Amino acid sequence: MASVVSSQVLYCFFSTSEITPRFQLRVHSSGGGGTSKESNAISWNGASLNGEKDKKVGGRIGSWNGSLKGEVKKKSVKDAISSNLDVLWDDGYGTKTVKDYFEEAKEMIRPDGGPPRWFCPTECGQPLKDSPILLFCPGIVGVGLALTLHHKALGKVFEVRCLHIPVNDRTPFEGLVKFVEETVRLEHASSPNKPIYLVGDSFGGCLVLAVAARNPEIDLVVILANPATSFDRSQLRPLFPLWEVLPDELYDAIPNLLRFVMGNQVEMARVNIEDRLPPRLQIEQLFQNLIALLPHLSDSVDTIPRDTLIWKLKLLKSAASYANSRLHAVKAEVLVLSSGNDRLLPSGDEAQRLKSTLKNCTVRHFKDNGHTILLEDGVNLLTVIKGTGKYRRSRRIDIVSDFIPPSMSEFKQGYDEVVGSDLLRLKLITRFKIRSHRLLRFATGSAMFSTLNDGKIVKGLHGIPDEGPVLLVGYHMLMGLEVYSLVPEFLRERNIMVRGVAHPVVLRETQWASSPEFSLADWLKVMGAVPVTASNLFNLLSAKSHVLLYPGGAREALHNRGEEYKLIWPDQQEFVRMAARFGATIVPFGTVGEDDVAELVLDYNDLMKIPVVNDLIRDANRDLTRIRDKSKGEVANQELYLPGILPKVPGRFYFLFGKPIETKGRAEEILHDRENANQLYLHIKSEVERCIAYLLKKREEDPYRNIVDRTVYRALYSPLHEVPAFDP
Repeated sequence: MASVVSSQVLYCFFSTSEITPRFQLRVHSSGGGGTSKESNAISWNGASLNGEKDKKVGGRIGSWNGSLKGEVKKKSVKDAISSNLDVLWDDGYGTKTVKDYFEEAKEMIRPDGGPPRWFCPTECGQPLKDSPILLFCPGIVGVGLALTLHHKALGKVFEVRCLHIPVNDRTPFEGLVKFVEETVRLEHASSPNKPIYLVGDSFGGCLVLAVAARNPEIDLVVILANPATSFDRSQLRPLFPLWEVLPDELYDAIPNLLRFVMGNQVEMARVNIEDRLPPRLQIEQLFQNLIALLPHLSDSVDTIPRDTLIWKLKLLKSAASYANSRLHAVKAEVLVLSSGNDRLLPSGDEAQRLKSTLKNCTVRHFKDNGHTILLEDGVNLLTVIKGTGKYRRSRRIDIVSDFIPPSMSEFKQGYDEVVGSDLLRLKLITRFKIRSHRLLRFATGSAMFSTLNDGKIVKGLHGIPDEGPVLLVGYHMLMGLEVYSLVPEFLRERNIMVRGVAHPVVLRETQWASSPEFSLADWLKVMGAVPVTASNLFNLLSAKSHVLLYPGGAREALHNRGEEYKLIWPDQQEFVRMAARFGATIVPFGTVGEDDVAELVLDYNDLMKIPVVNDLIRDANRDLTRIRDKSKGEVANQELYLPGILPKVPGRFYFLFGKPIETKGRAEEILHDRENANQLYLHIKSEVERCIAYLLKKREEDPYRNIVDRTVYRALYSPLHEVPAFDP
């Protein structure tokens, strides 16, 4: 559960009514003396773990992929198990709601007299081949279902196991630590080269930190969701001792008090509401969801027994003390998710404390969410893991094999069409960093053209080869604005994942932000961008990927006034030789439209004449990573800065992909003859210039170049991507 003391589920968790389960689990428990049990069916209403006591409660379950019985055994993976995911795969996010969580929790909360145990929700399904294990440790209530909204997505790329701590269990904190630790050590012995993911929610955060501190030699990735290490600084901390002496009639009101300081109920109800819906339908569905949650949030018949609550508060206090005393010993990679609207714990401040205390800690702050962050809208756990670069299947990240392509829900969140609700939502400003590129795509209404093998120019991307390796080489517009239209169009029209190679600074975490939110840099990584290095380009082409490369790099994207649509490329032909080595198809392309979106008023030369500003630019560039040898001309020596631009009423972006250039079978002549390589390089450059000249001329014939005309046409006739342009 996502809370320290979960008032959201008190009533349903401690119900005394008869319940019939509606979901299946795979279960593993560990008894005393180091023995372990694996059941074929599960009973939550009785003490039995093998399903014999109560046949009507529980479902048939399968065995785990890895055995945890005494000695380590490894189960062979069937050849039928997939090793990768399709582009725009279904991650199931939004198909499960908090209402589903409450209903499923009812079936597990009934006291059964059993010990703490691991279970795997069957909806997680079969993970990809060689997926790492993810162990989830719940909040203080211990039901273990706080990942309900994320089960399907996580189950694709992890072997998910969730810890269930029965409500009447009295295992001390150190006993729980040893139980989790035993599982971690067995898994490490079974797969020593794989990382083990430990996800801790609130109280579970203390648990996984304690395990990490005791096992610094094991490769662990620790993910904390509003960890309860700040329990001593909780706003309700002074009230906890009073609960032991409250009369019964006052004690019965405690769950109602806690309900108001827990998660954000509105964010919970928003989980399955699509942003693309009109405002009226969004509000209507929001009210329907809130009404559906009311029976679970306000049922005042059954409450937590006094002795259970007191025990759990003492357990929580000991957990926070234990974990805080051992933070110095944590060597694991740590990701902290903190909420800005957490009324139970000072999670924002705690995240900063952990970041300064732990040796390898990353923080992502979600300022609109409450304490139950994993049950609320706006936080897709797998997306956060991907965006922060935390997903890997071995000790080091492999940009090819460890890349998880964007799911359909991620595509919709990042690139789906902007509708009135996006402009009217009060929270648009708080999420602008992620949604700004969606607004840009809407405003610029990109028109795509490509060239077939016979030289004919056609509307759309039909001229792009289906099979890789393909190297897309083109012009970098001002500030790289064209990227936010190019990548989604390949996904939408051709279902092709384009992997961009970007300047490392673009993908770097903002150092000055005290509470970094999930940023545009994170989003670019979700969409496949990697730092531009020779090794990364080598690996992507060897994996037959479609790769996006800008030879002009930052110098071209930060060009000076008067250099619009001028190619500023280096003299070296590195990418040509690399493409020839793998027989890649090179597709030159041009793009225009920056002068229809903004006017460059202050370039680098202007800014360097301004006192103070020039010092800021020098200081900012002093320690930046150089991706080229500084002796190789102006492209390598470009300093990074933010130019002064004046926005215009948006026109339109146009893309033209030239005729594909084959290098297959030409490796010998290109790799061993620099003159041939240079001739091909100059040919590609001239093709890009030809594409730009063609678009500059033809855009004058476009009746929908202006945003007003496009918006009217779209409102009357068709979606954004179907708005006509000029005839090629």
